Amino acid sequence: DVENGLIAIGDLPQKGTQIMFCRRDSTTARDDLVRMLKQIKDRTSKAKPRGALYFSCLGRGRHTFGTNSEELGFIQEEFGDLPLVGFFANGEISHQRLYGYTGVLTMFL
Repeated sequence: DVENGLIAIGDLPQKGTQIMFCRRDSTTARDDLVRMLKQIKDRTSKAKPRGALYFSCLGRGRHTFGTNSEELGFIQEEFGDLPLVGFFANGEISHQRLYGYTGVLTMFL
């Protein structure tokens, strides 16, 4: 809240809770996505992906990756024409954690 000099967060932190402030940066987000896709491709080089699920945060969407679903384009650029479905979410689950402002890719090998 610029008028009152306040910051609102969607949680109830306790005294001593560490809080990290981040700035949304589309260039860094793109670079990070491309880097991670290359790592996944290297790790799965012996098995061709048969399909994938991609869940992206609503907070990323068009503000970070434009209106043409650039995230999906990066995935297809790296892995070619594979069946790919997904949706936008208000929280992305990976392993046993709930994340925000992220994208989660699940590959079927």
